[in-house]
Amino acid sequence: MKRPSGRAADQLRSIRITRNYTKHAEGSVLVEFGDTKVICTVSVESGVPRFLKGQGQGWLTAEYGMLPRATGERNQREASRGKQGGRTLEIQRLIGRSLRAALDMSKLGENTLYVDCDVIQADGGTRTASITGAMVALIDALKVLKKRGALKGEPLKQMIAAVSVGIYQGEPVLDLDYLEDSAAETDLNVVMTNAGGFIEVQGTAEGAPFQPEEFNAMLALAQKGMNEIFELQKAALVD
Repeated sequence: MKRPSGRAADQLRSIRITRNYTKHAEGSVLVEFGDTKVICTVSVESGVPRFLKGQGQGWLTAEYGMLPRATGERNQREASRGKQGGRTLEIQRLIGRSLRAALDMSKLGENTLYVDCDVIQADGGTRTASITGAMVALIDALKVLKKRGALKGEPLKQMIAAVSVGIYQGEPVLDLDYLEDSAAETDLNVVMTNAGGFIEVQGTAEGAPFQPEEFNAMLALAQKGMNEIFELQKAALVD
């Protein structure tokens, strides 16, 4: 089996995390997984949704979108259609769930963190890149809240990152690009903590069902890749 990119089965794409990418947001990152590029921003607003008012805790919510020409053909903006698609809703809920797992909401104070992940170029793995980049932007936003004296303690419990794995031409591979993702027999998205715990595993067999040993092999690949990604996040956060 030869991957279209020429990478080894356990090799990540080139990953870059550029902090402070935009001027106004409390946290902002350009994250690049190969040719997939996502701008992740985290905005802070005082106050919380109605269902949390008076409870003394904060909240985090996420939105995800793709620019019309992020892919090979232009896609219509969802705003012009008047509603978000099912894929968009699924991905932004995943991002929100994943990042909330990184925080102790009781330490946030009554503040809301709005995470926006905007795909400017897509080549597979946009949701995993979004989670990985948004985590770094979230750290910067928490630093701003701390400087403002708005926190009730240290809200960060753990780091979160994500990566895709799959079965391509019969073999488990790490970090699928579009050519692999579109032809994969199995596609798995894995979200983990830096302590090795799993937040979420999304898996689909596109062809034949995958077997337990293949599932375990994919998880092992994800763990290996995630260890490398956490080191990249750590390096990006060095001031």
